[in-house]
Amino acid sequence: MSNPMREIMVEKATVNICIGEPGERLEKAKALLESLTGKKAIKTKTHRRSTFGVPKGREIGTIVTLRGSDAEEFILRTLKAKDMKLKASSFDKEGNFSYGIHEHIEIPGTSYDPEIGIMGLEVAVTLCRPGFRIRRRRIPSRIGKKHRITKEEAIQFVKEKFGVEVVCRRSANHRDAGNVEELEV
Repeated sequence: MSNPMREIMVEKATVNICIGEPGERLEKAKALLESLTGKKAIKTKTHRRSTFGVPKGREIGTIVTLRGSDAEEFILRTLKAKDMKLKASSFDKEGNFSYGIHEHIEIPGTSYDPEIGIMGLEVAVTLCRPGFRIRRRRIPSRIGKKHRITKEEAIQFVKEKFGVEVVCRRSANHRDAGNVEELEV
């Protein structure tokens, strides 16, 4: 790329395990995240009473935010657990993407611990360009349309940076939902 301001990079990777209730399982999830990432995990709380009947302020999950090279290394490790494939629907219109891992023992270099058990986790990756910091300033500012990251640019970045195959699942005939084929984007 000729313009350094158009270069896409990983801003952060947010790793989340939601248990849905406080207690021993939540403590195990927190210990698991800390062992997987090497960073301190924090607990997340409910903000209001939901339709599921969980009271406000109750701890229901745990989260870790990774930045820089730590984020890129963790993304690469977790993508190997997904066989280096992502669905095109994992990307949003602003270029961020997320994916889940059903069992943490699928991540390379992770072994089963009977004290913790088996848990799934979610990884949300936020992409940025130089100049995106203006969104966080006190003076309200917006990023111009030409400088925003599109879904197609994010898919191209992930293919080049991590060597991931992005798969698009479409039905050959819209009325025949059972006939699904894999197409590469």
